Amino acid sequence: MTEPLLSIEGLKTHFFGYDGLVRAVDGVDLEVNPGEVLGLVGESGCGKTVTALSVMRLVDAPGRIVGGTIRFDRRDLLSLSASEMAQVRGAEIAMIFQQPKVSLNPVMRVGRQIAEQFIRRRGMDEAAAWKEAIGLLAAVGIPAPEAKARAYPHELSGGQAQRVMIAIALSLKPKLLIADEPTTALDVTVQAQVLALLRERCKALGTSLILVTHDLGVVAQVADRVAVMYAGQVVEQAPVERLFEAPEHPYTRGLLGSIPVLGALKPRLVEIPGNVPTLDGVSVGCRFAARCGERLRVGSRCETEAPPVIARGPGLQVRCWLADPAAADKERALA
Repeated sequence: MTEPLLSIEGLKTHFFGYDGLVRAVDGVDLEVNPGEVLGLVGESGCGKTVTALSVMRLVDAPGRIVGGTIRFDRRDLLSLSASEMAQVRGAEIAMIFQQPKVSLNPVMRVGRQIAEQFIRRRGMDEAAAWKEAIGLLAAVGIPAPEAKARAYPHELSGGQAQRVMIAIALSLKPKLLIADEPTTALDVTVQAQVLALLRERCKALGTSLILVTHDLGVVAQVADRVAVMYAGQVVEQAPVERLFEAPEHPYTRGLLGSIPVLGALKPRLVEIPGNVPTLDGVSVGCRFAARCGERLRVGSRCETEAPPVIARGPGLQVRCWLADPAAADKERALA
């Protein structure tokens, strides 16, 4: 088997505030293989973005990585110095943030913002770097790239600004790209174009992609494999086809059941009862137990013992007692 490009084990990123400790990421295990597209999904506040920022080592105070390991291309990113990590960002791991026009420098022409990568990181002269910038704008589908290179961010549409961000992120041909909700602010047509562009450019460059999103429809279009997060933990991982055809975690089933289906005769959308737990206390048992309609009811461990990650087959992992055959058989015998 190919060695993973990125391997995260037991990652814990906590925030230390006046009101107490928030365990935003609390024991995340993830792997990304070379050339793979991993969809990282879950509702708002589940820890997706903090996980991505932890990989980039961009977690601001009062947040701090307090445990776990992040290995990228056989290196421990958490052991690198600040200057060494700065060399990794952009050149080897790049990130696209949620709001492109906020991420771009409002007083610098977009062509210059791309060219700057080649000047600072590759030692190119101004003319060669500018030529590369125009070529990248053309590659990401920007019309009239020579003219748009001289434009300022406010002169671009939302879709064009996101294409510029993709061009910047991929300019140095990184091995890994992290895209955090890259299509949230775009209309459906532009969203599809940007997703297709992301996948095509990453495939052309051999770049692995982590697509952070709450939109399962986006994941279905782009991802090879999916990791589902809930309350700071990954609760299920599976190849994308398997996840949609046979989800194993009750939370994943709830997410899929809440998606509206065109033409389906449903009286109403399926809802997940209850509220997302706060992450400022010590968790006992399964974090989804209070909302789970499928939890084991007799002699159940769900409320008192946290489930381990259970392997269910090649590439299939579930954090749920229902996925443990021995535990499930015991519960059925007691029922």
